[in-house]
Order: sequence, then C-alpha cells, then structure tokens
Amino acid sequence: MSWVGAIFILTACTWTGFEISKKLTERPRQLRQLRTALQSFEAEIMYGMSPLPAASQKISRQLPVPVSYLFHYFSEYLKRGEKNVDEAWRKSLEETWPYTALQPHEKEVMFQFGTTLGKHEKMQQQKHIRLAMIHLEKEETEAREKEKRYERMAKSLGFLAGLLLIIIFI
Repeated sequence: MSWVGAIFILTACTWTGFEISKKLTERPRQLRQLRTALQSFEAEIMYGMSPLPAASQKISRQLPVPVSYLFHYFSEYLKRGEKNVDEAWRKSLEETWPYTALQPHEKEVMFQFGTTLGKHEKMQQQKHIRLAMIHLEKEETEAREKEKRYERMAKSLGFLAGLLLIIIFI
C-alpha cells in the first residue's frame, strides 16, 4: 500500500512541475499572439475602416484560445450596448485574464491600451497600438529568457520534490 502512495506523490509532484513548465512555455506564445492581434487590430482600424465590434469579432476568429476570448468578449460587450469602450475592454480583460499564462505586467499594458481605444483619431490610435506592441515585445523577450532558464528546472524540481517527499515519509 505504501508503494501506491509513493507513486501517487511522485506523479502529483512531477505533474505540478510540468504544469509550471507549461505556463513558462505558454507565456511567450500568448504574448506573440497578442502582438499579432494588435497588428491585425491596427490594420482593421487604419485600412479596413471597420467599427470596433466588427474588427474585434474578426480578430477573435483568427486567434487561438485563450487570446481570442479577449477580442470576442470585447466585441460582445460593444454589441450589447456598452457605451464606454474602455470599460468594455476592461471587462473583457478581467473576464479572460485567468485563462491566460500572462502576468500582471502585460495586463497593465493592455489596460493602458484599452483606455485609449476610440478616443483618438486614426493616426494617434495607431501610435498607441504600436506603443502597446513595443511593450509586449519587450515582455515577450523577457518571457523567452525566463522560459529558457526555468522550464527544465521546473520539470526537474517537480520530480525531485516528489522523491524528497517519498524519502521523508518512508
């Protein structure tokens, strides 16, 4: 019976290490997707002349989950009659953020970006989109470095922590 418990502990700790590693891997990928979404958003606003709900809905169809949720919910809030664009953006961020691997730094960048939506003329809006993309690019670079540094370590530490617990309990 004690071997079953030992296997359970080792499996649980190893799984935890792999989940932490997965978050480290997902973060740069999701940041890249967010930057791509902002580029598409810029194109829709500047050249497509699309209104915000239509542009957001179109972008949400092009992106994978969970980043697509942000633009989908934003579009839905605007379609439901939310008059305040930055409030709709804030609500969609709050609703989708728990499903991402992104950190508070990126959330703050996206909040700041949302406060500028729909308040400026096209050229000024384009500058705000590009500024957000620059901030996200910086965060993506840092996330890639963190992934390289800690991904393998997280997996190994999960397994080793399981072994340590087994030794302590035996």
